[in-house]
This record gives sequence, structure tokens and C-alpha cells, in this order.
Amino acid sequence: MNGWDLLRQSDAVGVGVALVLLAMSVGSWVVILWKAWLLLRAHRDVARSIGAFWQAPTLEDGLRSLRRFDREGLVGPLVESTQIRTAGTLAGAGDRSQQLTRLLRDALHTVLLKLQAGQVLLATVGATAPFVGLLGTVWGIYHALMGISGAGQVSIDKIAGPVGEALIMTAAGLTVAIPAVLGYNVLGRYIGRIEADLEGFARDLRELLSAGEPT
Repeated sequence: MNGWDLLRQSDAVGVGVALVLLAMSVGSWVVILWKAWLLLRAHRDVARSIGAFWQAPTLEDGLRSLRRFDREGLVGPLVESTQIRTAGTLAGAGDRSQQLTRLLRDALHTVLLKLQAGQVLLATVGATAPFVGLLGTVWGIYHALMGISGAGQVSIDKIAGPVGEALIMTAAGLTVAIPAVLGYNVLGRYIGRIEADLEGFARDLRELLSAGEPT
């Protein structure tokens, strides 16, 4: 019996579990492929953007350099945040160093949220998909045993077939969960490296501007 035959013989619960696993799998792979493409570009562009910025003679020239290399918009928002004028507000209270710390921290949080997008989905799928598959297995076994008991004659061959078919749902849950977990871990390593580069750049930029904006 193939998967389609199993679904045709399942009730609404079994079909619902299968559809949930399918949605989890599609969502995970979309996130994995999208994030892999984004992070590969970002990892390369962040290094090039930071290098181009520090080679610029002035802050304005540095911003113009970033527009050429910062395709994912990860470095530019940090520099642009330092140009926000906060005079006359509570955000402008304190010395220049404190203002820069606050502005860069907020911009860095926004950028890091962009990098982290999709990670929650992968973590959720990796943690829950095996249990969703197990639910389908338990329900399938129950459904099969009820059918066998109604037939009046019970033998090991009549039990083994339906139970084995129900175990397919457990295998499906693991098939969905494993790529999500691997994707979460691998992509998380790339995110961590990019975060470290951005945090280091924000710290260096704060020290530079605290000492006096270059002209």
C-alpha cells in the first residue's frame, strides 16, 4: 500500500495530521533555502561593506560606499542611525557617547531581528514534527484495531499490516523534523558569525563618533 492508499483509508484526523506535516515540511524548506541564500550573500556583503566603509575618507563617503555593497541592508542602518538628531527629547539626554550607544543598540536590534527571521519556525518544526507524526501513528493504530475488531477475526497478519502502515506517520514526522533541526543549527552558526561582525562594527563606530565625527 502506498501513501495515497493510506490517506484514502484514513479518517479526517489522519488526513489532517498528514496535511500538517506537509505544511511543516514545505514551510521548513522554504525558510531553509531562503535563509541560506540570504546569509551567504550577507556574510560576503557585510565583510565587503565594513571594509569599504573604513577605507572612506569621511562618513558621507562611507555611506555612499555602503550603498554599493550592502545589498541586504545590514550595515547601512547602523551608520544611518548615528545621523538621527535627538536634540530636545529624552533620547537626546546625556552626552554624545550615551546617545550613540542608544541609537546603535536600537538599530542593531532591528538588523538582528531581520537575520533571525524564520529561525523560530525551524525550531518549532524540529521540536513538534515528531510528536505530530506520533499522533498520526497512534490514531492510525487505533483506527486499524477498531476495524479489525469489528471484522470478528483477529490474527497477527491482519494486525501487522495496518500497524505497519500507521508507523509511516512516525517516519514522516522524523523526515520533516530532521532537516528543520539541521537547518536551524547550520544557519544559526552563520547568523552568529554575522552578528559578531555587526556588533564589532557598531562598537568601533561608536568609539569613532564619540571622539568626534570625521569630516
